[in-house]
Amino acid sequence: MLEAKFVAQNRDLVRKAIHAKREKRDDLDEICRIYEERKTLQAKLDDLRRQVNELSKAYGQARREKREDPPLLERSRAAGEEVRCLELQDRELERGLEALLPWVPNLPHDSVPEGADPSANQIVHEWGQKRAFPFAPKPHWDIGSALDIVDFERAPKISASNFLLLKGAGALLERGLINFMLDLHTRVHGYREIWPPCLSGPAPMFGSAQIPKLEEDMYRLRDDELFLIPTAEVPLTNLHAGEILGHAEIPLRYTAYTPCFRREAGTYGRETRGMIRVHQFDKVELFKLAHPDRSFEEHESLLQDAEAVLRLLNLPYRVVLLCTGDMSFASAKTYDIEVWAPGIERWLEVSSCSNFTDFQARRANLRFRDRDKKVRFLHTLNGSGLALPRTVIALLENGQQEDGTVLLPEPLRPYCGGQERIGRP
Repeated sequence: MLEAKFVAQNRDLVRKAIHAKREKRDDLDEICRIYEERKTLQAKLDDLRRQVNELSKAYGQARREKREDPPLLERSRAAGEEVRCLELQDRELERGLEALLPWVPNLPHDSVPEGADPSANQIVHEWGQKRAFPFAPKPHWDIGSALDIVDFERAPKISASNFLLLKGAGALLERGLINFMLDLHTRVHGYREIWPPCLSGPAPMFGSAQIPKLEEDMYRLRDDELFLIPTAEVPLTNLHAGEILGHAEIPLRYTAYTPCFRREAGTYGRETRGMIRVHQFDKVELFKLAHPDRSFEEHESLLQDAEAVLRLLNLPYRVVLLCTGDMSFASAKTYDIEVWAPGIERWLEVSSCSNFTDFQARRANLRFRDRDKKVRFLHTLNGSGLALPRTVIALLENGQQEDGTVLLPEPLRPYCGGQERIGRP
């Protein structure tokens, strides 16, 4: 969240960000009006409080001298009452800012290309060769059904449409991928594993900028003030909420596996076939708390850590720098990693690696004491390392063989019972 003072003093810059991110809501003028009104009121309050202190001292002196001074007492009481009235007005103005500021987006970094939609995104680089098939590659829904590892018919009977049910080697592949990625990030990349709750209160959801902006996409419990988390970003962002970390403690690097739950309220009816867009999915998250001076370096290394998963799995992918109109509300800079799915002939996003600068840190009150002993807000970064089931889609479609089996990448085989390929049971 941006600070009210910053918004008021950088009105043109903030308005440019609102338009660049194609935000429909623009409360900038009202925020600036409230801020200026509050600044004037607070100056008056400060002056009145000084008067109250002086009157209180004068009245105390009169009492010590055993002098009665009714007019002085009355002036002190009147000034005190005026202070209380102005404090109520100040609190009302503060509430007004608290209601409006969460709807102001983060500022895009200078390196982010400006554009209205994904057509303005920039391809940073591609890795791997698209496989040349001696046969017509099948989409993952045909592969999964033929191998009896994905059940698209029974899942809706248990839950609803756009939920998954994996069976046998499909369930083992999902579990194996999660363990493979966690081992890579903890043993090689130096992240510390966290196993967090999958239910979150409103404060952590606000701290990670999921609400109020994205609230319609969240699953919320009817009888408790709890949400099903849409990503492990929520608990990881709030792990140190309200704390002041030491300079030597940062950067902190965490990884976590969680199921993720999203209603996808704004995308109903799009990409609903197969496993491309589902309401519950597994994800291994990468998260960092970084020094403001080094967060963009940490951003690049986080991207490389996520890319390493696809390189080890030998899956062709590309890295895309998102333009202003395609990046998230809270992000200052985002890279998407898209893996190639030959059966459906599409690039599928399996990771978004973002630097949020101090936007989330101000909401969650994430701070550290710098070398100069001053307390500053941290920068938060996160990315999927990676998200499933789109990684499963890529593995099935890239690994499919003419005989109907699916060849597994060698580094993944120890996590899938040692099997070289998936065949029909």
